[in-house]
Amino acid sequence: QVQLVESGGGSVQTGGSLRLSCAASEYVYRRYCMGWFRQVPGLEREGVAAIDAIGSTRYAESVKGRFTISKDNAGNIVYLEMNSLKAEDTGMYYCAAGGSYQCSRGYPTDYWGQGTQVSVSS
Repeated sequence: QVQLVESGGGSVQTGGSLRLSCAASEYVYRRYCMGWFRQVPGLEREGVAAIDAIGSTRYAESVKGRFTISKDNAGNIVYLEMNSLKAEDTGMYYCAAGGSYQCSRGYPTDYWGQGTQVSVSS
């Protein structure tokens, strides 16, 4: 069973920064497409960033230049560094993982973490 454990959410003012972490097993970390989604109540969950097994990345247009997804090989952790945060970045952020092919098409959707809340206020 694939387990993804997120941490790092919180409240921040506009323009601030947060770093989210997603811990996974070594097998998942090294072989799967991994990514981050966010969801606002009443709206569909949207892909924010993804990273494949060799480190190639994908970003939603709304976060390009502000968010960075990266991998920490030592701890089997995927990070989402979020800078210059805006009020519209508020939402529940979910770590996701899926088959490696999913990164070539978009974002992984097979497995999900429990989510971590990010709130950005002015």
